[in-house]
Order: sequence, then C-alpha cells, then structure tokens
Amino acid sequence: MRARDTPQREDRRLRKLSELCLALPEAERRLTGDHADFRVRGKVFAYFLVNHHGDGIVAVCCRSALGENIDRAAREPERFYLPAYIGARGWFGLRLDRGPIDWAEVRNVIELSYRLAAPKRLVRRLDAQGGEP
Repeated sequence: MRARDTPQREDRRLRKLSELCLALPEAERRLTGDHADFRVRGKVFAYFLVNHHGDGIVAVCCRSALGENIDRAAREPERFYLPAYIGARGWFGLRLDRGPIDWAEVRNVIELSYRLAAPKRLVRRLDAQGGEP
C-alpha cells in the first residue's frame, strides 16, 4: 500500500514530499492527522511534521549518519534543527516553512535517509536506477 487516507486538501509540501518519497523502491506513506511518515519494509526513513509538540515548525525529518544531524543543526540553525524525541537518535529536521524550498536538496536528504533504513537489496535497486528515485 503506497498511500492511505489522502485528505482532499492536502498540504502542497506534503504532496511534493510524498511524490519524492514514494518514488523510492517499496516506499509507503502513513498519515496521522497533519503528520505523515514514509517507510521502507516497516522502517521509517522520513517524517513530515507540522507543529510537532507545539514547536510551530513545518519540516521533513530524516535519519542521518552518526553526528551529521548535530553538525547540520549547528552549522545552519535557521534551516536545520533537532526534532523533539528523535533528534537524540540521529534524526534532523529540514524546515519547509522558511522561504522557497530547494526540492533537489529535499530529495537528497530523503534519499540518504532511505539508504540508512532500506535493506541492501533495495539500496542496490536504487543504485541500479542511477541513484534517482
């Protein structure tokens, strides 16, 4: 199942993020209110969060290599942050509520996150596609 319970007035940022994530091999989307998560074989590789725990932020949150989340948030705090609860577990958020969105950058961070969550066979399939979803 690729997408469930799509509301009629879905956020445009979520629509674009869903398009990028669901292009990855065996990716699925689950909606919960204004939030969504994207999974591969049951493992979450990205979240779309709106005002998560009252933080007032709209973002895509992704897995990262060891320490990369802290580096991103320290280097560019106006764009990246450590989301509540999952930031301490290696995740970072890329804000989607601060001016024009660089969708190529979004695609890059979700693909890197996908590679950390997906089984090796699916990563090889992605590589065989030229790394492009």
